Amino acid sequence: MTGPAGEDLPTDEDLPTDGGELLTPWAVLDDYQCFGCSPHNPHGLRLRFRERPDGLAASFRLGRAHESYPGVVHGGLVGVICDETMGNLLVLRTGRPAFTTAMRVRYLAPMPVDVPHECRARITTELPAADPPGTDPPGTDVVASGPPTGGPPTSGLPANGLISAEAEILNAAGDLVATARATYRPVDLDAARDRIQLSDRAAGRLADALAAPAVPAVPATAPAPVPAAAAAVPAAEES
Repeated sequence: MTGPAGEDLPTDEDLPTDGGELLTPWAVLDDYQCFGCSPHNPHGLRLRFRERPDGLAASFRLGRAHESYPGVVHGGLVGVICDETMGNLLVLRTGRPAFTTAMRVRYLAPMPVDVPHECRARITTELPAADPPGTDPPGTDVVASGPPTGGPPTSGLPANGLISAEAEILNAAGDLVATARATYRPVDLDAARDRIQLSDRAAGRLADALAAPAVPAVPATAPAPVPAAAAAVPAAEES
């Protein structure tokens, strides 16, 4: 992957993989150009995700074309990566597009370029069990939710329909580099089409992908061991 002047742009595609990356529903659209996660955008980050017991993770390595200060990744991209990992977790979990309503990022250390990092995201909202179809109480708007990687709905939300999530970025030694907290509103695809541009054909393909369980992009092998330092990192606290 190269920049406008032919400069190499290291991304997560340059990192070794143990397999098991998940295809997000949006990947079925050939012209999907999301800067953060689309596999079709040659100028984007092209993040790849894999399932974790408590959520979703993305490994990546950004190059000098992504700098702010010399040798340091731009802080705005740190926020993009956190938002992409949390947002895609919400899409896979709920089977619906999810819009970010608020996000706060804390920068704990500079993120050097050309160094591997990992973003980990989890849902922090406790999701109640979904009512059987046709039994929603009057005046409520239940958001269906499935397992972390998609599938039949197993839980719902009250009327405000908001889900909170948190993310953290760690370096290869397991040290925290940044944390983020965000709130998302999952919406039906039909409602989302009022805000995004989708042809009828693309909407049909996306609807099928959102309804189906997520599948690995490549066969999974035994998971790579987690560095001891990473396992010892406590959950980040924010005031």
